[in-house]
Amino acid sequence: MKTCQQCGKSLDAAVGHDLCPECMLKVGLGTGTETKASPDRPSSAPDLAEIAKHFPQLEILEFIGAGGMGALYKARQKQLDRVIALKILPPESGRDPSFAERFLREARALAKLNHPNIVTVFEFGETAGLFFLIMEYVDGANLRQMERAGQLTPAEALAIVPKICDALQYAHDEGVVHRDIKPENILVDKKGRVKLVDFGLAKLLGKERKDFTLTGTSQAMGTPQYMAPEQIEHPLSVDHRADIYSLGVVFYEMLTGELPMGRFALPSQTLHVDVRLDEVVLKTLEKEPDRRYQHVSEVKSAVENVTSQPAVAAQVKSKYRPAVMIAVGLGVVVLVTLVWWFSQRTPGKSSVSALTWRTTLTKAETAYDENRFEEAIGLFDTALTAMNADQ
Repeated sequence: MKTCQQCGKSLDAAVGHDLCPECMLKVGLGTGTETKASPDRPSSAPDLAEIAKHFPQLEILEFIGAGGMGALYKARQKQLDRVIALKILPPESGRDPSFAERFLREARALAKLNHPNIVTVFEFGETAGLFFLIMEYVDGANLRQMERAGQLTPAEALAIVPKICDALQYAHDEGVVHRDIKPENILVDKKGRVKLVDFGLAKLLGKERKDFTLTGTSQAMGTPQYMAPEQIEHPLSVDHRADIYSLGVVFYEMLTGELPMGRFALPSQTLHVDVRLDEVVLKTLEKEPDRRYQHVSEVKSAVENVTSQPAVAAQVKSKYRPAVMIAVGLGVVVLVTLVWWFSQRTPGKSSVSALTWRTTLTKAETAYDENRFEEAIGLFDTALTAMNADQ
């Protein structure tokens, strides 16, 4: 049985490293908040004394950080003896006459979300001109910190993505779109539990008036590197499929350590991962929403299909496998002819699919040249299946 080298805890055999989630976080990020240096507090964020004055029911413990949607503090609810996260929205936002209504509507939408993979909102309101959210405190790290610590492997990525999908599918079913999926908004606690945070850019769909948005009129919200094209081009017509695109960016970055910008390499070209993940990632990154997965639950199913079925076993089911086996058996002349014939095929409806099967075809030829015949059979079979679906 595989065990953690740090504490001896049992590990799943499929995990690609030798540390349990708790030890992974300790090694990469220190043993807890008490050992980490406090981040610098920007001048726009109220200091701890000011916060304590406005929230006498809380013991303000420390400043956690600040971003575009406000400042975050660690605090303790005195009566409940519960550690929480206190989010203070930017003070200047209160000067917008319409902000109070938008905040109230958004906070109510957040409070409706009750899911194990979504950070819970306990309370919200306004005091002394400061709009606030009291939320569940997650003792752990975000994906950005884990990536920088070098503690995020492809195996972890494949375990984390389904949890993100669960959270997003639940939110989408409730009519809420996140709009700002990025590594900073995906947390993993010291027990390895995944939590999606900061639905502050979400808007409630289909529940209220269509002309009222939580993000303000004609305002594109999100983080540019992770935003779907329609969030920039048509911000008022964005739906849940924008979250699917952003998830694809995060997934690609988790696997490769890079952002999918310009002519980017497929995941299987940069590291040793199942070639079937190329199609999963690239389908989430289609520019046109109609070409993407239409529900995030489909992304989860696709990922779990890859992780639950070894590549060769999955390919055996294809109707093309017998023909490919015969071609490989007949030798290199037939195989090269097959490669040439497919290379002349014009791309079908999806340039992404075409890229995937052509890349797989090249890998199959390499495997054959290196006498890895069983692998070549599987790769040729995958290419044939993908090509046929693209036509």
